[in-house]
Amino acid sequence: MEKSNKFLKITGILMIIGGSFAIIGGIIILLLGALYLFTNTQDSGLVTETVGRIAEISIAVAVVGGIVQFITGIIGVKNAGKPEKANVCIFFGSITALFFIASQVLSSIAGGTQSHYNALSMIFGLLIPAFYLIGAVQPKSKEQ
Repeated sequence: MEKSNKFLKITGILMIIGGSFAIIGGIIILLLGALYLFTNTQDSGLVTETVGRIAEISIAVAVVGGIVQFITGIIGVKNAGKPEKANVCIFFGSITALFFIASQVLSSIAGGTQSHYNALSMIFGLLIPAFYLIGAVQPKSKEQ
């Protein structure tokens, strides 16, 4: 049996935890948004409606990204001792990073947040997927 890749396993566990929070938080925000829409009967205008739609899409992307992150974490933990599965881990780690970037871009468009906040959020949010990818690449680099 191969020695387990602890780096991949630890980052996989962190991704499971982060994905769980993203899924739960996203569902709560979607439910609160739906509650707001049902209770707000006033016509708020085209601009507000457009921003609201972008926010809905952003939240949906975040929830799907959380699901992908959760699955990626499980794959990392399960395959931490299997160097032949490194490509699968690299693929899912990359997809997770792409979902995070898409979610950040959409939320900044919808919310109009300040650029320094977005940059810090982007950097810190990509740390775990980056570390996961480093852990996934380690077995491949040892093969060569």
